[in-house]
Amino acid sequence: MKPTQKPSNPNFSSGPTSKRPGWSPDQLDLNSLGRSHRARGPKARIRKVSDDSRAVLGIPDDYVLGMVPGSDTGAFEMAMWGMLGERPVDVFAWESFGEGWVTDITKQLKLDDIQLYTADYGEIPDLSKAKADHDVIFTWNGTTSGVRVPNADWIAEDRRGLSFCDATSAVFAMPIAWEKLDVITWSWQKVLGGEAGHGMLALSPRAVERLETWQSDRPLPKIFRLTKYGKLNRDIFAGSTINTPSLLAVEDQLDALSWAQGLGLAGLVQRSEANLQTISDWLGNTDWIEFLATDSSLRSSTSICLKIVNPWFTEQDTDAQRDVIKQLVALLESESVAYDIAGYRDAPPGLRIWGGATIETSDLKLLMPWLEWAWQEVKSR
Repeated sequence: MKPTQKPSNPNFSSGPTSKRPGWSPDQLDLNSLGRSHRARGPKARIRKVSDDSRAVLGIPDDYVLGMVPGSDTGAFEMAMWGMLGERPVDVFAWESFGEGWVTDITKQLKLDDIQLYTADYGEIPDLSKAKADHDVIFTWNGTTSGVRVPNADWIAEDRRGLSFCDATSAVFAMPIAWEKLDVITWSWQKVLGGEAGHGMLALSPRAVERLETWQSDRPLPKIFRLTKYGKLNRDIFAGSTINTPSLLAVEDQLDALSWAQGLGLAGLVQRSEANLQTISDWLGNTDWIEFLATDSSLRSSTSICLKIVNPWFTEQDTDAQRDVIKQLVALLESESVAYDIAGYRDAPPGLRIWGGATIETSDLKLLMPWLEWAWQEVKSR
């Protein structure tokens, strides 16, 4: 039967993600709007984003953290263009964003000494192949595959290379082993539901040393330059942005961080894990859909990816499968029950439901019967 109760918040998109519970634009401090981002007041607000992020996430005091252009993509590419090439590189990729870094490294940077380790959607490469004297590139959480690394034990304590981690859909929802990471990036629009266009870049002392002792001969555009006169440009990590940021987006992020501070990192992680458990409990009572990731230790609690295993669906060709998913998603959207939950375009046909901390578990519990209803409706057409 068609359910009668609907989620209060139908925004289950995997990016940009839902705003925090109770969010309203009326709650934002707008005093910085219309001012120069280099003025003392607005600059302090930009710096506060880094300070508050550091406090919530527990980033080590000797790591530098700053806001950079171009979202997570800009932050990660800035780091790769400025630091890769001094050592061989091990690249681990198991979904579209990791594959994007492979493209950058092989076709744009054209590095010579590269080892690629890949896996299909829903799986993960053999992380034990990472070498201590190589630079390592990986995503902590595969946003388009629903697969995350189980831990950072595979990264050597005594490594001589740098570890580069795209952590954009992991921070604020999963414990991060900062001491194992040298370059860490994320964006505002993922776990805390911030506005797009801005990235965060954290660097360990070892990463700073690389920047100050080794320089590639490749040309760098202005927005990729992290050094000045051979030294780290520390202004970038003190509120002086490379280009003009949106001060409205800054205030929105500060609002999200204030909410996150109230819960603490443990509370944020707990909310996300509870959302994953809600979907797991529902899947235990269904026979037509399951996790894309078969190994429970690798399942993401944020970008929760599902595949349909019903024979009626799997016997169809890929185009027909995608059409079924399109119908299912459109039906849920027409009922204002769930928005934007189709799987990523390059992933196997399926669903992707955001389970980060800004999603209320009560809303996910109300969504599950609607998924069952929509499946039966589409299947009977």
